[in-house]
Amino acid sequence: MQIRPGVEVASLSDVGCQRENNEDALSYWESQNDEEFERKGRLALVADGMGGYEGGQEASRLAVETIQDIYDQESASGPRDALLKGFRVAHERIRNYAETHPEFYGMGTTCTALAMHDLRLYFVHVGDSRLYLIRGESISRLTRDHSYVGRLVESGVLNPEEAERHPQRHILTAALGAGGEIVADSPSDPMTLQHGDALVLCTDALWGLVHEPEILKVVGDREASAACAELVKMARERGGPDNITVQILRVSANGTSH
Repeated sequence: MQIRPGVEVASLSDVGCQRENNEDALSYWESQNDEEFERKGRLALVADGMGGYEGGQEASRLAVETIQDIYDQESASGPRDALLKGFRVAHERIRNYAETHPEFYGMGTTCTALAMHDLRLYFVHVGDSRLYLIRGESISRLTRDHSYVGRLVESGVLNPEEAERHPQRHILTAALGAGGEIVADSPSDPMTLQHGDALVLCTDALWGLVHEPEILKVVGDREASAACAELVKMARERGGPDNITVQILRVSANGTSH
């Protein structure tokens, strides 16, 4: 796919050291139609499936493909509304798939999706995959984990350092395809990006093993593709018990990021 000037994009998904198949999925999309691109900008997603050997793989694939298709097809709504609709449709499709394939009962997926239009950032999020913003010498997490341990941190029972080591840190409280109603986070207003900003989308097998100061240093010191490779390498060297996925988008230091 053609990637228009204004952003550097790279991604890498690795099965890790202990799994036989990769239940993660990712995508980067921009319309090949110039007029549509001017209106919709760029879309990037990561998803981490759950539900057994094929169930998780199918859930993450359905989520990424559905959200991308809806975002592409939506003509009237803005980026945030199109993303939210994509999440709702993906949630229902995964639930329906599980109903017609009982062997995949319990399938679901995290999903973190961003849309970048000019220097405006929109994102929608379910689960514990994360979106980070790197600006200059600082890194900030833009998403909150929908997890049991995430709730304990928000309520003050655990501090973030204790949460990183908690044995139940991977228990999700929300996922696409799980539960009746979808629970998605999405800021009502877009965030304004700056030239030189980097956005990092990743699954928990990355952020659980490679800490935020390390992500900041790796992404700050390298081109996006080399940074992806180094981050995955670090996670594998620390055991890589799950699939590892990362996607980096760096806004050009000069020029538009449409």
